Amino acid sequence: MSEGVVVIQTTLPSNWEEYRVGSFCQNLIENGAKCVEYSEVRSMYEWDGKLNSEKEWRIEMKCSAVKKAVLLNFLERNHPYELPQILFHVAESSEAYGRWVQYHDNTSV
Repeated sequence: MSEGVVVIQTTLPSNWEEYRVGSFCQNLIENGAKCVEYSEVRSMYEWDGKLNSEKEWRIEMKCSAVKKAVLLNFLERNHPYELPQILFHVAESSEAYGRWVQYHDNTSV
């Protein structure tokens, strides 16, 4: 098994056009993500004592442990939400995929 791959998840507003989401994802890659996936989802959550249900963009990125802090910093500085959902964990991966993610640290980004 590899050293593991850091998976970071967040959401973005549904009123963002896809090109804007794509541009945000490109910035994530430029800040150390090796891969970013995005899709439309429906989120239900409680905010200010009210139940909300709305569409959002779900963002999931993969990076090495070395790049995690850079990406979390980028999200905290650039996220449009007042209190963004930012979750992360280390996932096991195949040896080949793990090497691909780790190799990213040796490239200039």
